[in-house]
Amino acid sequence: MVIYCHKPILPAAQVSISPETHIGAKGLLKKIIQKGISWQTPIPGDEVEVHYSVSLQEGDYFDSSWERGIPFRFRLGQCEVIKGWDEGIATMRKGERAVFTIPPELAYGETGSPPLVPPNSTLVFDVELISWYPIRDVSGDGGIMKKIVREGEGWATPNEPDEVLVKYVAEDEKGVVVSKSDEGVEFSLTNGHLCPAMSKAVRTMRMGEKAELHVKFSYGLNQTSRNDEIPPPHQNLTIHLELVSWNSVIDVNGDNTILKKITKKGEAFDRPNEGSVARVVYLLKKLEDGAVVERRGSEEEPFEYVCGEEEIHEGLDRAVMTMRKGEEAVVRITSAASLNYQIKLVDFTKEKPFWKMDAQERIAMCKSKKNEGNTHFKNEKFQLASNNHQEKLEANSLRLSCYLNTAACKLKLGDYKDASRICTKVLELDSYNVKALFRRSQAYIRTCDLEKAEADINRALSIDPHNKEVKMKYKELKEKQREYVKHEAKIFSTMVSRIS
Repeated sequence: MVIYCHKPILPAAQVSISPETHIGAKGLLKKIIQKGISWQTPIPGDEVEVHYSVSLQEGDYFDSSWERGIPFRFRLGQCEVIKGWDEGIATMRKGERAVFTIPPELAYGETGSPPLVPPNSTLVFDVELISWYPIRDVSGDGGIMKKIVREGEGWATPNEPDEVLVKYVAEDEKGVVVSKSDEGVEFSLTNGHLCPAMSKAVRTMRMGEKAELHVKFSYGLNQTSRNDEIPPPHQNLTIHLELVSWNSVIDVNGDNTILKKITKKGEAFDRPNEGSVARVVYLLKKLEDGAVVERRGSEEEPFEYVCGEEEIHEGLDRAVMTMRKGEEAVVRITSAASLNYQIKLVDFTKEKPFWKMDAQERIAMCKSKKNEGNTHFKNEKFQLASNNHQEKLEANSLRLSCYLNTAACKLKLGDYKDASRICTKVLELDSYNVKALFRRSQAYIRTCDLEKAEADINRALSIDPHNKEVKMKYKELKEKQREYVKHEAKIFSTMVSRIS
């Protein structure tokens, strides 16, 4: 016996007057009667949750999830429902309600679905998209499927060396809990925890995200990681996982000898460099028992030193030059003896960048570096002396100033090719020289090498985004490009008219 029912009626204020639209080329029609509340739509693989009522065209409704009070769930684009649903619901937004008219080809075809749906029937569905859960193939081979139960915050995800804090419950195929951590467990993504699936999935998660993992045995429990309470590693698992937080770990040297774990993020983006005056507070602790071996500075009176001057341990100094103002970190140095520092970069004063100095400032800096190098040499600090490169810096700075002045003269004289050639020499010595990029772009504009001019201007703006001269030159370039496009169009129309 067929039970007929009626769909819920929307209040008139909620009904949107929307024209019926075509979806695809096979006759699927959609009319929106209630707008959604977001801009996102589900994609194939996502688990969607809907309410619906269905009728034959020009007939009464014969099935309704609203009447049952239980939403219907299925995975989109996985052939779990008729084609018309897969195609239509993929266009819906959360909270949207729409009426779909689905032709037989996208429904039950020539055979129908007796006794409710006769052969060659057109169906009318009233569908409300309640929500959906994104499902992703983390491993790329179906071995780890991740369903996002709660979206995380921000956009960042952990990197391989990072240390993460997670809560989880792992169940076997029978639903028996085999391992869990309600209070949270911290581990390095490099080393992993419990099974390979944990690390792989966490690398795709955002802060606060909750997910349900369906893990095949090949990514499940390791024989070496299980204990007497965990079953053999040939079972599939379901893991309910939450990424609570993580600390970024930076490999300062690139060889794991200096690892910096950020415990508190710093401000802005600038970092100290060699010659910067850094103000820090740090503790050196024993790895074995945590006893304090060395303490320098306090919040009220930070320890002040010059970066690159061998005033603190070289490995710690390198780590400081990767930090931002206010950043706090744990630095682990592996050498003859392993060292563990807790450090905060309270503040720093950075030397003016070489490429921002005028000629006189560069000469003064070179002389200062020369004097410093001589002092280091006398004190038998040969590495520091070599770092100053005093003679090369002085010669280069004078050479760059001369080149730039000559290029300016060439531009005034209209010798644009020579001007661009001289600027290129400057950039070979100092690739961050904004003046050289600016003057070479001027030369390129005059010779109509507009693509090269644009590349130089973009490079200059990336180095000094607030440079007014470069911004004005960028506007001039854009106007030149527009004129060139109009000129090309005119030539093209002339050619067409002659051909015709």
